Amino acid sequence: MQEKVIIMGAAGRDFHNFNVYFKNNPRYRVMAFTANQIEGIEGRRYPSELCGKGYPEGIPIHHESDLSYVISHYKVDLVVFSYSDVPHSYVMHKASKVQSMGADFMLIGAQYTMLKSKKPVISVCAVRTGCGKSQTSRKVCDILHSQDKRPVIIRHPMPYGDLSQQVVQRFASLEDLDKNQCTIEEREEYEPIIEQGGVVYAGIDYEAILSRAEQEADIVIWDGGNNDTPFYKPDVAITVFDPHRPGHERLYHPGEINMLLADIAVINKIDTADSDSVDTVQKNINRFNPKAQIIYAESPVEVDSPKLIRNKRVLVVEDGPTLTHGEMPFGAGTVAARTLGAAEVVDPRPYAKGLIRDIFRKYAHLGPVLPAMGYSEKQIMDLQATIEACDCDTVLFATPARISRFMNISRPSARASYQYGDAGNPTLEKHLLKLLDLRKPDWR
Repeated sequence: MQEKVIIMGAAGRDFHNFNVYFKNNPRYRVMAFTANQIEGIEGRRYPSELCGKGYPEGIPIHHESDLSYVISHYKVDLVVFSYSDVPHSYVMHKASKVQSMGADFMLIGAQYTMLKSKKPVISVCAVRTGCGKSQTSRKVCDILHSQDKRPVIIRHPMPYGDLSQQVVQRFASLEDLDKNQCTIEEREEYEPIIEQGGVVYAGIDYEAILSRAEQEADIVIWDGGNNDTPFYKPDVAITVFDPHRPGHERLYHPGEINMLLADIAVINKIDTADSDSVDTVQKNINRFNPKAQIIYAESPVEVDSPKLIRNKRVLVVEDGPTLTHGEMPFGAGTVAARTLGAAEVVDPRPYAKGLIRDIFRKYAHLGPVLPAMGYSEKQIMDLQATIEACDCDTVLFATPARISRFMNISRPSARASYQYGDAGNPTLEKHLLKLLDLRKPDWR
C-alpha cells in the first residue's frame, strides 16, 4: 500500500521536494500541500500537468492552520516539512503535533534534492533571511564577468500566482517583470540582476529550469531564498552570515545546514555590527565548520538623494522578507536615514491600512519601519494607501524593487541601495577563483 503524504511548505521547497522525491515514487501518494509564511497562497491546486501520473485533479493546497484536519481527513501516514527560516524548536513543535496524531514526521536530506548540472555551479545561501545573499550573488556575477564567463542566476522559487504559468520563467528585462505580474518580493530579487545586465531564471520545475539555463550559461549561480539549502549540487558553496543576529547560524532550520556545507563563509555587515557579535559568528564557524574559508564583507548603503533625508521626517520602506520572517526590527534604510541625519524616522504603524495593519499585528517585533509587502494586488494597494497616509516629508525606499515603477507616491522619495564590499584579505574573488580552479580545472 502507498503511504499517504502531506508536504508542509510555502510555495517553494515543498514543490521542489515533490518534483524530485515524491512525483514518480510508487511508495508514496501525496494527498495535499499545506502553505504558510506567505499570505494568500493557499486555496490553489498544484496543477495536474506538473504532478505526473495518478493525479488527474492535481493536488490541493490548504493553509497550515488546517493541518490537523488534513491529517485526519486523508488518514495521512507521513508529513514532510519543507520550508525554511524557522527556529529548530519550531520544527520540533510541528513534529510533536504530527506524531501526536499518529503520523511520521520527515525532513528530507539536503543532498537528496540537489540536481546535478552539466555546468559548474556556485551556490549562494545564508543562515537567515536578510543576510545579504542578493548583493553577494551579484558580486559573484561581477567576478565571473571579469573572467570573460557568462553567468546565469537561478533563483529560489517564488510561485505565488497561477502555477500553470510559472513552470519555467526567464527574466532579462523590466518588461518581463510586468508581463509575469511579479510580486514586490520577486521584483526585489530580479530587478538588481536585470539592471546589472544579467539573466535570472525561476519557477517551479527546477530540472526544466536548469536545462534551459545551461543553454546560455558558462556557470550557474544558485541564488538561495530565505536560508534554504541549494536545489543544485554546488561545486563551490558560499554561505552568508549576519553578525546583527549572532548565534542564529546554529538556531534556525535549515540555515545551520548551510553553515556546515559552506566552502566560503562570508561574514557580512561588519561595517555596522559590533566586534563582539562578529567574533561570536566567527567562533561558531571555526568550531562547527573549520574547513570553511572565512571572508569579511561590508554592506555599504548608498542613497541617491541625501538632501531629501537630512533634517527631514522620513518614512523608511524596507525589504519585506528581511523584516517579517527574517525577524529584523529594521533594515538598511533605517541605518541610512539615521546616518544621513534624518530629523525623525516616522512610525508607520498608526497609519497602517488593511492588510498592512494585519502584517504589523502578525509581526509584533517590527519597529518604526514599513515592510514592502505586496503579494497581491490588494496588499499593494494597502501598502500605497499606508505610505500616502503617513505624515512625513520624504519616503526612503530601501527595497531593491523600484516601487515607483508601479506605484504613484505623492511625496518626495529617495532610494537606498546596498552592494557587496570586501573588508580585507582574502577577498571573495581570490578564494572563489582558487576553489573553482581546484574543483573544476577546465572551467576557464
